[in-house]
Amino acid sequence: MQRKLEKEGWLNGLPLAEVGVPVLPSFAPASAASLSLAASPTVFLVTVTCVVGSCNELGALAEETGWFSARAALEEVEGDVTELELKLDKLVKLCIAMIDTGKAFCTANKQFMNGIRDLAQYSCKDTLVETSLMKFSDTLQEMINYHNILFDQIQRSIKTQLQTFVKEDIRKFKDAKKQFEKVSEEKENALVKNAQVQRNKQHEVEEATNILTATRKCFRHIALDYVLQINVLQSKRRAEILKSMLSFMYAHLAFFHQGYDLFSELEPYMKDLGAQLDQLAVDAAKEKRDMEQKHSTIQQKAALQDYSSDDTKLEYNVDAANGIVMEGYLFKRASNAFKTWNRKKPDHIRRWFSIQNNQLVYQKKFKDNPTVVVEDLRLCTVKHCEDIERRFCFEVVSPTKSCMLQADSEKLRQAWIKAVQTSIATAYREKGDESEKQEKKSSPSTGSLESGSETKEKLLKGESALQRVQCIPGNAACCDCGLADPRWASINLGITLCIECSGIHRSLGVHFSKVRSLTLDSWEPELLKLMCELGNDVINRIYEAKLEKVGVKKPQSGSQRQEKEAYIRAKYVERKFVEKQAASVPLPEPGTKVLPPRQEEKRHSGPEKSLLAGEQGAASQRAVAVSSDEARRESLFCPDELDSLFSYFDTSSKLRSIRSSDSGIQPSTDDNREHLASTISANSLYEPEGDKQESPVFCDSKQPNPGLQLYQAAFEKNLPHMAEALAHGAEVNWVNVEENKATPLIQAVRGGSLVTCEFLLQNGANVNIRDMKGRGPLHHATVLGHTGQVCLFLKRGANQHATDEEGKDPLSIAVEAANADIVTLLRLARMNEEMRESEGLYGQPGQYSTNNHTEMQYKKCIQEFISLQLDS
Repeated sequence: MQRKLEKEGWLNGLPLAEVGVPVLPSFAPASAASLSLAASPTVFLVTVTCVVGSCNELGALAEETGWFSARAALEEVEGDVTELELKLDKLVKLCIAMIDTGKAFCTANKQFMNGIRDLAQYSCKDTLVETSLMKFSDTLQEMINYHNILFDQIQRSIKTQLQTFVKEDIRKFKDAKKQFEKVSEEKENALVKNAQVQRNKQHEVEEATNILTATRKCFRHIALDYVLQINVLQSKRRAEILKSMLSFMYAHLAFFHQGYDLFSELEPYMKDLGAQLDQLAVDAAKEKRDMEQKHSTIQQKAALQDYSSDDTKLEYNVDAANGIVMEGYLFKRASNAFKTWNRKKPDHIRRWFSIQNNQLVYQKKFKDNPTVVVEDLRLCTVKHCEDIERRFCFEVVSPTKSCMLQADSEKLRQAWIKAVQTSIATAYREKGDESEKQEKKSSPSTGSLESGSETKEKLLKGESALQRVQCIPGNAACCDCGLADPRWASINLGITLCIECSGIHRSLGVHFSKVRSLTLDSWEPELLKLMCELGNDVINRIYEAKLEKVGVKKPQSGSQRQEKEAYIRAKYVERKFVEKQAASVPLPEPGTKVLPPRQEEKRHSGPEKSLLAGEQGAASQRAVAVSSDEARRESLFCPDELDSLFSYFDTSSKLRSIRSSDSGIQPSTDDNREHLASTISANSLYEPEGDKQESPVFCDSKQPNPGLQLYQAAFEKNLPHMAEALAHGAEVNWVNVEENKATPLIQAVRGGSLVTCEFLLQNGANVNIRDMKGRGPLHHATVLGHTGQVCLFLKRGANQHATDEEGKDPLSIAVEAANADIVTLLRLARMNEEMRESEGLYGQPGQYSTNNHTEMQYKKCIQEFISLQLDS
């Protein structure tokens, strides 16, 4: 029994604590209480030791009183443990948040390090920057690794240890508390039951007493376990908290110690870099002062300069090392059908232009591939544009297209024009040595018809264009300076030029001179024929007629360019050396009526009677005689081709009546065609003599008329007289109001000369001007059956849909005349036009490939008819 009591904490009927035997050491804080409970079979004593500065031992109390005091101490301890649990849970959560934030910081820091490395790779050309950034990024990367180690240690020291303390030790306390409260409740129930038993019921009294005794015994054991758990918790919490915090601090110590060692190794490099930066700052300040001084000097010079011609010379450099003669921003007019400048989006039309490698190119952005405006500057010219609303505009004209450009000022425009002209002249000089080799190869000009190559070979019969043109009297030397072996020509003037003079002619503009190479360009037969009809001697007799009178010395081949340019401008633009017209055209006596050429011829060669009376007689025979050489040949088109072409357009009865031989159409050699063509010519072009008398032409010999001279010379096929009339100021589109408002081009058609028409067209004649009857050159050529002229006008863009006062277009006239060749040509032209429009619908508007097979065949056919006309 004694051993049992000792085991249960009793000695000689007293609690062990009361006889000096400690139950458990107490490590309670100032606000906590350490207690021990003991119970005897008859008395329940409570001893509570409170640590409040010093230990005060409470004496044994009666059961109820002791229990009451012990219960208050237990509640205080329980509240303290609950608050401790809350504090520890909060600390653990804060630790978790800190670790997560730290890891996010490491991730962001790592991305920042990657950015530093990217910057270092970008600065690979700067060794100092690259090396420094790589060293710094490596050091900071090590710091990120140290941070990760620190966060791992914090997780183990704070999170893991404190969570273990809360989940294990405090949970045991809570479990013990639950058991203690349960047994306390059972003891209270036993006491109540024991008090309720009646004394006369001995059996119930014994039972209640036994239950109470057993319950008290169980209560003593549970109470001792509960007190033990409280003491264990109170002592362990101090160790766990301090141990966790100590580990936390050591982790930081290791982190900062590693960082210190790392940066100690980097510190010498950082000091050296700082010294270099100081020197760089000094150098930058010095450079800034130098740049400010230069800037001030440039501003002073700019204030003194007036951007004169000397400034213009600085704008371009022909001998530039990079090959760029001149470059800068220019406004470019759009090349669409509307020819707009796109004012709503000016940045979309302003381009960076440059003259390089004998080409004019532009770019929208620096990295974009250059867009070529002019493939070869030798084949273009540049001129001022004063007839548009915008200022400072100039136009670069090539054989295939023109480009309208706008500079920012007048002096910049002059600089660009001068740069283009100088580049053209330079290109001629550079290519002069290669012209002999290129003569045999002779690359086709982009503005020439591709069909001309075969026809040209037939026409030249093995001879080159250079040889044919130079064999004309005076053409073996330059027309303006006399340099031998000229290889360039002005096709509208009919003269040969040297390289330098050709460049000056280009600068005059195409309305004064159209320059073409005799070796680099392909020559159409009509152009070559035109050159052979004129020549340097003929033109110089006109444009240098009074050269000796005015006392001007003609420049020689060795003269300065400025001298040549001044002379050429005076000769062709100002026409200072042209003799004033006195009576270059044979004029009738005052009061004498001037008849149209055909009527004049009729008056001197036959009886004076109207064409109306004899339109089926003499007029018909004369028209047949004029065109007999051209008409008496076989058509170029076989009947099957004619059937196919006619069926493409129309299947009407009239067409079927003039289709192939089995349908009624006759070859060009039939007398019916000649008679019908001559009849239509007589009826359509000439009025009766009585009608002509109502509108006579009177001329005064004292007032020469260059337009009339050009008008008459065009019919007479006299190209020198035509050139003289133009030199005297004749308007190429002059209208004879006394003869149905006919033009020189219409007269050239009546005269039957294709070369005369070509000369007028090269000098700016309008192919679509019509007379009073609404008939243009194409109508008249169709009426007269001049197939070559029809082809020439179609080639020059004549409007074949225009109708005369009778509502007839050229095709209707050709159908009535049963002229198979002209009908076929007109229909080919319409088919080609329709295909152009069709392709424009599905491609870009207005775009039609010049390499299209149908287009090439059409051009070839046109050129063959022109060549046949020239051969006849």
